[in-house]
Amino acid sequence: MNAKKMANYANNAKAQELWKTLYLCAKESKTRRFHALYDKIYRPDILWEAWQRVKRKKGSGGVGEQSLEDIKAYGEKKFLNELYRELKEKRYHPQPVLRTYIPKGEGKKRPLGIPTIKNRVAQMATKMVIEPIFEADFKDCSHGFRPKRKAHDAITKIRKESKKCYWVLDVDIQGYFDNINHDKLMKLVEQRISDRRVLKLIRKWLQAGILEEGKIRNSLLGAPQGGVISPLLSNIYLNTMDRLWDKNYSHLGTLIRYADDFVIMCRTKRQALESANVIQAIMKKLDLSIQREKSKLVNIWDDSDGFDFLGLHHRKFPIRKKGGRTFFIMNHIPSKKAMKQMRKKIKDNTEPRHKLYMDIKELVKCLNRKLQGFKNYYQLSPLSKRC
Repeated sequence: MNAKKMANYANNAKAQELWKTLYLCAKESKTRRFHALYDKIYRPDILWEAWQRVKRKKGSGGVGEQSLEDIKAYGEKKFLNELYRELKEKRYHPQPVLRTYIPKGEGKKRPLGIPTIKNRVAQMATKMVIEPIFEADFKDCSHGFRPKRKAHDAITKIRKESKKCYWVLDVDIQGYFDNINHDKLMKLVEQRISDRRVLKLIRKWLQAGILEEGKIRNSLLGAPQGGVISPLLSNIYLNTMDRLWDKNYSHLGTLIRYADDFVIMCRTKRQALESANVIQAIMKKLDLSIQREKSKLVNIWDDSDGFDFLGLHHRKFPIRKKGGRTFFIMNHIPSKKAMKQMRKKIKDNTEPRHKLYMDIKELVKCLNRKLQGFKNYYQLSPLSKRC
């Protein structure tokens, strides 16, 4: 990503200039450590921009249940001035995150940690300041939770690599966000940031604790999903894998990663098997483990097998040309899991009895919004209509 794109990611002019400066300085020197960042986190324009972003994302308030509407009624500027003083005077102490669970499919649930609104604003401000520094280091194989990058970029890469690759190593990390080693993560952060106040702030969030069923337990591992800064920290942690692969093992295949989900596309089975051994060694180095029942080796020479990644099923489909010749072209259709989830959403939206009294036009309008969002993400090619 170039400096112009990075600058455009921030909305106000001063924030844009800060992003651009930090990104270019980090890009210019891979060994530079930044020591004067904390005062930028509580800069009024940064806090205001952070608040605007938190407002746009909406969401609940976490512990204490102070909502966005409560803060608007209390006074946005008053709320931000109080946070400004807490950060400046080093009186800021984050509250524990509220543990909640969302359906994951197949009867399972995904744990989320919801910070308070104040914590979310402080995390967003910190993320805005430190993200451009680490963006200068992140590799092109990483697509998740990064400015100006999206899942479709990873899918495009899969399509391109499938023209020369016939084996795919599909890897699933066991409980990634809940098993990040705090000490190793902080050492990686310290490679770029030497400001002790920023480091202390990040460690506070990691160790804030989790409130579940009325009891608070200490956070010894992990960066809870739901935290504003957690996706950035998770990318910093797995960037170790990206760097090692890019430097030493890229000859084995192409790594394509979206957050903690990744695949490696290889030309031969031998390369794919060797890649599996390398990934296991890297996971051990990071104190992580591979979920064997969900990880697999797939042959994509023809249409006999495929793999699921980012909600899509990737498989080569036959295309018949004149003269009877058949070619196999990589395409992407909604996975069975994605289709099941969409059917459930439609059912949940139409099943309540009070919907029987709803105007049919309003009901159709509501369903169309959901279906259009589904179509925008999943219909990448004419073959997607097969779903």
